[in-house]
Amino acid sequence: MKLNNDKGHIYIPDGGDVAQALSRTTHLCVAAHQDDVEIMGYGPIIECFESDSKFFSAVVVTDGAGSPRDGEYAAMTDEQMQKVRSQEQDDAAKLGHYSAMVQLAYPSKACKASGDGVCSAEIAEVIKACQPEFLFTHNLADKHDTHVGVALRTIEAVRQLPRDLRPRRMYSLEVWRGLDWVVDSDKVVFNTDHNPQLASDILAVFKSQCAGGKRYDLAAIARRAANATFFASHAVDTCNSCSYALDITALIVDDTINPDDFINAHIDNMRAEVNDRLARMK
Repeated sequence: MKLNNDKGHIYIPDGGDVAQALSRTTHLCVAAHQDDVEIMGYGPIIECFESDSKFFSAVVVTDGAGSPRDGEYAAMTDEQMQKVRSQEQDDAAKLGHYSAMVQLAYPSKACKASGDGVCSAEIAEVIKACQPEFLFTHNLADKHDTHVGVALRTIEAVRQLPRDLRPRRMYSLEVWRGLDWVVDSDKVVFNTDHNPQLASDILAVFKSQCAGGKRYDLAAIARRAANATFFASHAVDTCNSCSYALDITALIVDDTINPDDFINAHIDNMRAEVNDRLARMK
């Protein structure tokens, strides 16, 4: 499979055939930046890590050029930072036993608008090569522009595919805005309890981010612990760590549904729940 950008590449951690590694994928995560996959996708990562019949692959859409940096990385140019972050992502893929790691190396601006459709078309080609059963991406209520852009480009990509090549389920996950605000009946909960050492190690790989001014490694694991504790107010915890998702399969089943309307319906559900509780307590 040939990628559009010269800096893009496909890494197969076990050294196997690219086509085979892609085609055996059951769980595919499409993310904006290096380390987004590991922050939001540990649930499916560990599910596949512990299985002989499930295989996790990931796509990182952008080149990582614009990340904040500090300490030993403070003086690095964008070009140097791209190389560091790309290598970190491959190292995480090896540690997590991914089937394939695809880095498309687009500048962030290419993901933030439909434009000429090149970005979404290439995502579609990767999805077609993988034909995953489950597809994951960013949530539409995220507060990072590039994350929302990648989520929209991924939805566009799936909608380009024939229906028999589309994933069975599609989920949006939490990074720059959590999904704790979603009413419980709308939440999908992924258990991230298993193998806490791997959960920590796979985030620590991204030293340029964690030691460069942003402790994503601590924050991601803390959010999962908080999710587990604050999920149910009148029941004991059923796990020590979990992540939240929204099932957005409707957006790839019915191509006429506007993503804006979809996420606003969930916001309206939260508003209605808050107003109902206020009314009952007066």
